Amino acid sequence: MRYMGLDLGTTSLGVATTDKTNTITTPLKVIKFPKERYDLAVEELKPIIEEKKITDIVLGLPKNMDNTLGFAAQRSIEFKNLLSNLGVKVHFYDERLSTVEALNILKTTGNKNIKEKNIVDAISANIILESYMKGIK
Repeated sequence: MRYMGLDLGTTSLGVATTDKTNTITTPLKVIKFPKERYDLAVEELKPIIEEKKITDIVLGLPKNMDNTLGFAAQRSIEFKNLLSNLGVKVHFYDERLSTVEALNILKTTGNKNIKEKNIVDAISANIILESYMKGIK
């Protein structure tokens, strides 16, 4: 088994993966795509899934602070349906505040590019994946 974490936005997808032993999670990249063209994001994920032999995907589910599901959560649910054609298991993980946590990490480490969306999305995907992995161990 090998895991991939995803943080889905309207025009970007943060990607993180585990190592072969599922011990270490690492931000991998950010996939950019035209607004709401999630099919293109899935196409870019395919070679990564094959190359890294991914068996499970952890997809961030952005719940509202009152635990309800809004538009962003519906987007993730629909994206999960697209991913189901890739032959991998897809697990949701509550991603509330993952972006805030990613920004805090960047500030703490003195990163001057905290406004750069690519960095934030990849770190958010890593936070989602790392949190999920901690929960299943």
